[in-house]
Amino acid sequence: MASIKDVAAEAGVSVATVSRVLNDHPSVSPDARTRVLAAVAHLGYRPNAVARSLRTDQTRTLGLVISDVLNPYFTELARSVEEEARALGYSVIIGNADERPEVEDHHVRTLLDRRIDGLLVSPTDGGSPAMLDAARAGTPMVFVDRWIAGVDVPVVRADGRTAVRDLVAHLHGLGHRRLAIIAGPAATTTGSERVEAFREALAAHGIDLPDAYIGQGDFQAESGRRATERFLDLAEPPEVVFAADNLMALGALDAVRARGLRVPEDIALAAFDDIPWFVHTDPPVTAIAQPTGELGRAAVHALVDRIEGRPPQSVTLPARLVVRRSCGPDPARRTTGVRRAGRGPPRLLRPAGPVRSLAGVPPARADGTPVRDRNRAGGRSAPVSA
Repeated sequence: MASIKDVAAEAGVSVATVSRVLNDHPSVSPDARTRVLAAVAHLGYRPNAVARSLRTDQTRTLGLVISDVLNPYFTELARSVEEEARALGYSVIIGNADERPEVEDHHVRTLLDRRIDGLLVSPTDGGSPAMLDAARAGTPMVFVDRWIAGVDVPVVRADGRTAVRDLVAHLHGLGHRRLAIIAGPAATTTGSERVEAFREALAAHGIDLPDAYIGQGDFQAESGRRATERFLDLAEPPEVVFAADNLMALGALDAVRARGLRVPEDIALAAFDDIPWFVHTDPPVTAIAQPTGELGRAAVHALVDRIEGRPPQSVTLPARLVVRRSCGPDPARRTTGVRRAGRGPPRLLRPAGPVRSLAGVPPARADGTPVRDRNRAGGRSAPVSA
């Protein structure tokens, strides 16, 4: 393997000149720079990144600790961060906190031990001790998507309040009045902010948000399923379920289908955080889309500014409402679903016609009586299908 001395000999310059060329120092003449770069290419020389970091106190490496790598929103965010960092000459090491502060703590400590130049963090519940200590010690850091009040760190995030107002106005225009939300963890800024934005938007239309219509989730699909099951068991179930993230929305959809109900005929569904999958569900899901790629790029620039001695800027970008078919037409025209006020007692009706059994729920006729699968009993009839 070629050394820096080999490059210097090939180019006919000193080792110091080679070093200056490799570090893009302006004092090198164009002729010497050309000869050095030609020697580097000819010999296939690769600088020793570890040795360089010891000399310059920089590794050209950023750490990214995201909340949940299985969440498509954070996957897309990580991709945009890596692409932009690479364009600026930095590499990225990614840690998945899995929405657990102790795992976040592990990743932060590991990344700092590897002498990264700066950290991008989407904090878990209240943040981890190591992350908070690093921020207070002056480690170059930027919060992305979420932040922690009282911690002096630049924040790059989306503002979803206007999009939530647009969503509620859309639902109100469709005639919906009983709207529920599946909230994220209250200790996270995104969890608490989305509930408050939803409550404020409802109040602007004279609609209350009772406690029974607030389901507590954890940004995971299972919590969305459990919250939706509780909504469906209410004496007066909601007409709309708004999930405060995409995974909880998928859990909500599972719960609705497991009851043999249909979206939007029986209950409407909307989500915060649009994902590519939502256009492929049946029906496609109405969602609030965050500018994920722009957020990732802005976060990298803010962190690199901090690392390279420029004043970093917090950035807030707008989210937007994407209307699809999961909230349905005017519910006054529905013949199935949640009965509206003034049209009889509120209750969930079964869909018209038999339905296929989902998640262990036996198929049933429109009147609610079970449909027997005679194939199992003796083979005298074909299985029921939707």
